[in-house]
Amino acid sequence: MRKTWLAYPYTLWMLLFTVIPMGLLIYFSFTTNSGTNTALTWTHFQRFFEPIYLKVLLRSITLAAISTVICLLIGYPAAMILNGSSLKYKNTMITLLVLPMWMNFLLRTYAWLTLLERKGIINSLLVAIGLNRLDLLYNEFAVILGMVYNFIPFMILPIYSVLNKIDRSLIEAAEDLGANPVITFIKVIFPLSLPGVLSGITMVFMPAVTTFVISRLLGGGQITLIGDLIEQQFLLVGDWNFGSAISLVMIVIILITMGFTSKYEREQTGGGLW
Repeated sequence: MRKTWLAYPYTLWMLLFTVIPMGLLIYFSFTTNSGTNTALTWTHFQRFFEPIYLKVLLRSITLAAISTVICLLIGYPAAMILNGSSLKYKNTMITLLVLPMWMNFLLRTYAWLTLLERKGIINSLLVAIGLNRLDLLYNEFAVILGMVYNFIPFMILPIYSVLNKIDRSLIEAAEDLGANPVITFIKVIFPLSLPGVLSGITMVFMPAVTTFVISRLLGGGQITLIGDLIEQQFLLVGDWNFGSAISLVMIVIILITMGFTSKYEREQTGGGLW
């Protein structure tokens, strides 16, 4: 009986901040206000699939995918270096990795404005060594850079966690059987680390595809992503119905993506190394 009472605060939290908001989202998505009457409609979803909005969705997915790939290419070697470090340096490196996340997300993104602007630190260094200033802000490059910087810890930490749990005897067995470091990585280490890789991809891609702060600050309002579109519908346009429909479509896309990654992860885990 006592355990049941302990679950009540969690149940109340889920009801107030998950179930009710989701219900309101669904309600606004499928309804329209005509004077004093409310009617069911598919209009908002049909509107979303117009070319102009599909272009925004495609841009969001493309930039998020590029950012995720870059995070993987940087994060996997970083996780391996972190896993191979001694305990003394490992704790320091983990602290340095997590330390920027203690700051506000908005402040971290604002910091890049100082670095990338026309008279910022990077361009000042380029001018000092005799090079021309570069347009580093208010373009897709700046948005991708902001995504990679803010979300790369979510790629490194899951991969590191899985690498740290790999049984060293499997690696030693591969080496004893004549496998060189490359073969050992391909046949043993990477397959065993796939759950961490898939978790990292999910944890980076999902927030990247729906972000709006990064595109607004580093894109200067010139790079409109799906997150910006949703924010505009709720805060600027006041069209909660269309904003809810877009949000619901994104939730479905995210759930489908998570379903595929989870299914692939289970298949890889159940199939063994080979």
